[in-house]
Amino acid sequence: MHKLLIALAAAVLAFTALAKDAPLVADDPALEKHVMAIATELRCLVCQNQTIADSHADLAVDLRQQIRELLKKGSTDQQVLSYMTDRYGDFVLYRPPVKATTWFLWFGPGVLLVAGVAGLILILRRRARMGDDRFEPDEPEAAEEQQEVRA
Repeated sequence: MHKLLIALAAAVLAFTALAKDAPLVADDPALEKHVMAIATELRCLVCQNQTIADSHADLAVDLRQQIRELLKKGSTDQQVLSYMTDRYGDFVLYRPPVKATTWFLWFGPGVLLVAGVAGLILILRRRARMGDDRFEPDEPEAAEEQQEVRA
């Protein structure tokens, strides 16, 4: 019984040692709301397709804390976003700006969609110009194939 209690106490201590601290939250609810508003505009660099407001990654927690500190110093939203893009590039923005380096990101899906629809239209027009008999199997070849299958 004594050994069981010691083992249980050791297990509890081990689990508490592995526990993480709760993420820091601003004392002022208005400041925290402002932090989260900016955090929804920034992409988590660790998680895919997640904002730093939604992410629980350590880096996202650190970035939210950095936003808090910048806002407490009096930085504007644009200054905070500029600070983050200077450090991490345009990738950190959830909606990157339209400029020469991001044109493919913005217009690539539309171009590919138009190209796909144009290709489909060309294929369907060619098929319409061909006669329906073009898609029917030739009788002698079909008979030979049936004999081969039966054999």
